[in-house]
Amino acid sequence: MIGNLTTCFRSTSTIRNNFFLKNIYNPSKISIQTLRSKKIKKLLLTDYGKRDAKRSVSFEPIPCLREELLCKVSNPTRDGASKVTIGNFLQLVTCKISSHVAIVDAFPKKLEGEGMDYRHGSVFLDDARIEYDTDFCVSHNSKVVIIAAGVRQIKGETRLDLVQRNADIIKNIVPPLVEHSPNAVFIIVSNPVDILSWVTWKVSGLPAHKIIGSGCHLDTARFRYMIAERIGVAAKSVHGFVIGEHGDTQVPLWSGVNIAGVLFRDILPNVGLELDEEGWNEMFKDVIRAGPTVRCLKGYSNTAVGLSVADITKAILRNTHGVKSISTLVQGHHGICHEIYLSLPCVIGENGVTEIIRMRLTEYEKKLLQNSSEVIHNIQKDIKPT
Repeated sequence: MIGNLTTCFRSTSTIRNNFFLKNIYNPSKISIQTLRSKKIKKLLLTDYGKRDAKRSVSFEPIPCLREELLCKVSNPTRDGASKVTIGNFLQLVTCKISSHVAIVDAFPKKLEGEGMDYRHGSVFLDDARIEYDTDFCVSHNSKVVIIAAGVRQIKGETRLDLVQRNADIIKNIVPPLVEHSPNAVFIIVSNPVDILSWVTWKVSGLPAHKIIGSGCHLDTARFRYMIAERIGVAAKSVHGFVIGEHGDTQVPLWSGVNIAGVLFRDILPNVGLELDEEGWNEMFKDVIRAGPTVRCLKGYSNTAVGLSVADITKAILRNTHGVKSISTLVQGHHGICHEIYLSLPCVIGENGVTEIIRMRLTEYEKKLLQNSSEVIHNIQKDIKPT
């Protein structure tokens, strides 16, 4: 098996599993949600300016904004343990997400060197406790498991070309990780991330909302950064998403890109399309090429992807319910009938994916997303997950 670097983060506080499950299946929460889902009627009154005029009365259903916006995937939780098994170590430690870390690697010498190196710097990491072992038992009872194991992508090789080699690795390492942490949320970073997230779901036996692919979260960050650089504002002030495959067929949602609520498409109707007068569609090609470009220049990519995974992990541990473009099971969304993982904006909390945002896509964006799904399906259909 090709070596893998799986890192375990644990917090000092834990809550018993029966308490955790009790909160998830709290009957009172379910009843409240049921009540909220009922349609409200509104009373429309006309001609009320004339005192003696006969008023006409009618009833119309008011659509519930929350129900129209969110597609529920799982029950959100408010309490629970915050233990983690994770794969991008440096960024997670420096971001001080957890104070208890364990590293697992198949190569003992490399593992010992890596572990010693981090331990020597623990003074600068608020004395984080750092463990390392070649046995998966060190990851026992983790809250989050992040898998970054796999062979490195070589020059000229697409993410999809990696699928069979890395699928075999996933099949070997997921079962023991699930055995030691059956209640964990899994984050998959290995490429091709969409297919390997699906493989992990099949191999693990866990519900789909517990398996998250890092997906287009980093692509979205690159997208926002490149727009910000060209406009001259901070990247955080640019709002927009990239969805679909984490790869060549990813889809930029130009219809929703905005700064301070001002839609680009209101100013430039053809923004991002072939008739774009300012060439924003050409800029997005740089987003797609960003990963390969970094690998070509430095030999590998690790920093930005580590930060993006740390951001997803933080959303889970702190139960932020943040919306991020991550890879999840998309069957039934936007006309996709295949059982595949692709990126859509999702609400993320302690229980993994709790809701999928019901995006209002243009017909062109929907067509691109369905094309992305076909590309993934055509590769995935030849993979045997078990």
